[in-house]
Amino acid sequence: MAGIASPSPTALYFTSNLGTRRLKAVSWSGKSFSGNGTRRRNLRVAAEVKFVNAEEAKQLISKEGYSVVDVRDKTQFERAHIKSCHHIPLFIFNEDNDLGTIIKRTVHNNFSGLFFGLPFTKLNPEFVKSVRNEFSQDSKLLLVCQEGLRSAAAASRLEEAGFDNIACVTSGLQSVKPGTFESVGSTELQNAGKAGLITIQGKISAVLGTVLVCALLFITFFPDQAEKLFPSS
Repeated sequence: MAGIASPSPTALYFTSNLGTRRLKAVSWSGKSFSGNGTRRRNLRVAAEVKFVNAEEAKQLISKEGYSVVDVRDKTQFERAHIKSCHHIPLFIFNEDNDLGTIIKRTVHNNFSGLFFGLPFTKLNPEFVKSVRNEFSQDSKLLLVCQEGLRSAAAASRLEEAGFDNIACVTSGLQSVKPGTFESVGSTELQNAGKAGLITIQGKISAVLGTVLVCALLFITFFPDQAEKLFPSS
């Protein structure tokens, strides 16, 4: 009697000193035939993304031959990046000129752009293609970004495209201690995401605090002079 073989996806686990990695069944098909009950199955197994800290990432590069792919936007990359890495941004500058984009860009530049130095970007439609142009699907890739979110999203897209050896730095480059990686740029890797007015907020607060303290001391120790300078109404 004819029947249908129900797929039963399986998962395999193994651990290493560089974190936990899980193997998952991506897809398989099963068929059963009447009479002898013969079944034919096709199973493709792919490794899920490996998340590591900065020290573990350093070991992946030096001992396991992982290539570093920086998926941040151009501005953060230029401030600081790991030496000899490949820059393939997940997001690119959005220079579209339709009315909706122009309005969104204006609002963004007057708020997030002004205070946090964040560029107005859009998803890079050529991201996976650009990675394929530089690497084969069995290449070992360490994806990095500033906070860890873009690298995780990029890893997901590459995994769907068939890349099996992918790792990401948990919490991104902001968690990297100075000197962990040899870097290029005008600042430390962990500070590459800082820009805009927020970067001088502390300096402004310090200056205002100093002025207020000096004014208080002047009034306290030189009350007569203070009275002349700041007469009471």
